[in-house]
Amino acid sequence: MNTEWSLDSLYKGYDDPGFSEDMEKAAKCIEEMNEFSRDLSGDREENLKKILRLFEDQELLFDRLYSFCGLKSSVNTNDMESASYLGKLMALMSNGTKAETVLKKYISETENVEELAEKDPLFKEYKYYIEKAIDDARYQLSDEVEEALAKMNISGGDAWENLQSSLTSNLKVDYDGKTITLSDVRNLAYDPDPEVRKKAYDAEIASYEKIKEPVAFSLNSIKKETLTFCELRGFESPLEKTLHQSRMKKETLDALLEAMEEYMPMLRKYLKYKGRALGHENGIPWYDIFAPMGDSTKKYTIEEAKQYLKDIFDKFNPRMSEVVETAFSNEWIDFYPREGKVGGAFCSGIGPVKEFRVLTNFDGSFSSVDTLAHELGHGYHDVMIQDHRPLNWGYSMPVAETASTFNENVVMNEALKNASSDEEKLSILESILMEVTQIICDIYSRFTFEKSVFDRRNDEFMSADQLCGLMKEAQKKAFGDAVTEETLNPFMWVCKSHYYSSHLSFYNFPYAFGGLFARGLYLKAVEGREEFLKKYNRMLEMTPVLDVEEAAMVCGIDLTKKEFWLKSLESYTDLIEEYGRLTER
Repeated sequence: MNTEWSLDSLYKGYDDPGFSEDMEKAAKCIEEMNEFSRDLSGDREENLKKILRLFEDQELLFDRLYSFCGLKSSVNTNDMESASYLGKLMALMSNGTKAETVLKKYISETENVEELAEKDPLFKEYKYYIEKAIDDARYQLSDEVEEALAKMNISGGDAWENLQSSLTSNLKVDYDGKTITLSDVRNLAYDPDPEVRKKAYDAEIASYEKIKEPVAFSLNSIKKETLTFCELRGFESPLEKTLHQSRMKKETLDALLEAMEEYMPMLRKYLKYKGRALGHENGIPWYDIFAPMGDSTKKYTIEEAKQYLKDIFDKFNPRMSEVVETAFSNEWIDFYPREGKVGGAFCSGIGPVKEFRVLTNFDGSFSSVDTLAHELGHGYHDVMIQDHRPLNWGYSMPVAETASTFNENVVMNEALKNASSDEEKLSILESILMEVTQIICDIYSRFTFEKSVFDRRNDEFMSADQLCGLMKEAQKKAFGDAVTEETLNPFMWVCKSHYYSSHLSFYNFPYAFGGLFARGLYLKAVEGREEFLKKYNRMLEMTPVLDVEEAAMVCGIDLTKKEFWLKSLESYTDLIEEYGRLTER
């Protein structure tokens, strides 16, 4: 099995005639948009159809081109050819910004949306899209200003984002007499040897000293740009903008955060159980948070990981099993870490070819298998929406983590049910509870940190040391006395790419949302699987054309009620107590 993904269904390479042809088509598409935007006289309905089809052409071309260049760059950030083409695509897109603004404004002036939807299939499919264009128009600036901002962003926010990515993916870490990558040293946090974990943590922390100041410049610059753009557009704050982008109510976020705060003492109890089991009486050190517990020595080959996932989903959701088979067999997954490859894991949908690609840094652990299940869940979501028209391929941040985390619930709970010994059961419980602690306590700290950076950025430029101070305060608020203060990780803001986007802020709470929403969905699935799966698939299919709360109601869930979120969290209480009993033995 090939361990690196194939992009041949997009292009064979930059010398593929199809690539240059599509680059030319993309340029012509922008020219056509620019030309059409200068004269919008004539029949309004026909103009609307023309605009929607032009936008579809743009989506199909740029999605394909960006996917190819971006995916190649993600596995080799030193690939200057990919970086060059990404720059060309950004410049090309910016050349059409003014026209796009004009055309979207034209869409937003539509008054008879219901009437149009009733008499024309195209308008019916794009009814939600048009309604959201009308809503978004409140925050649009003049055509000239939108064009200028887009062009400036290439050398502004996008450039700072690329700097952080390049610095972290190429960072050399001095560990145990050799030089390794940041991804490699972070993976050692899961090593069974406590000395390895401690040395790896120390090496990771020391390595950040080499890049902390330029990354601090990146973060300060991006957050200032975001604040400036929010003020220009009329958003009260970046959080308000994020909720608007997410198609999510503030009441939902408030209910989620209140439930998280209420339940966090129980998750700290789990961390204290773990700390005591590892010989720490007064809280667990940061470098032991990810320590394996129980029988966690089994390593999976790629083939074994595939079969493991297929066996589980064959019984629970056969359609998901088909997606697993397709992704593995068709070389849609890039598995192993290597120099220049970005850290972590992600799934990227590729609408024009109805495919997706998954990047992981697979190390053979059960955690890596779980990560595969997570990312393939994103792929499953992409499969559910692929029959929509191109402008309806996107869905908001919060629901983006739903199918992925639902998969984790399926895998982990099936593994727990089939555990053959206390040691195996402890290992699985550890994976479940470590994950929920990350999406609640760690995500809460990330949300708190980002909010504090935004609160201060208008008035001051924060040094790397100040940012480290803010991160430690956020971690203390989230983890309390469960983690020893002197071992908190003050550099978590350096390595998390989610902070480094001028287009997207607060990409943290969606993980908590997705985790608890998925948990609630899983609880419903246990009650009646076959009937639930019909509603579940329908909900995923509808996520691009419904607000978050409306999508949840497809499965009968009211997200604005704290009780739903608490019920999801409280389902972990018995697992935490069982974990305590097992570790005390």
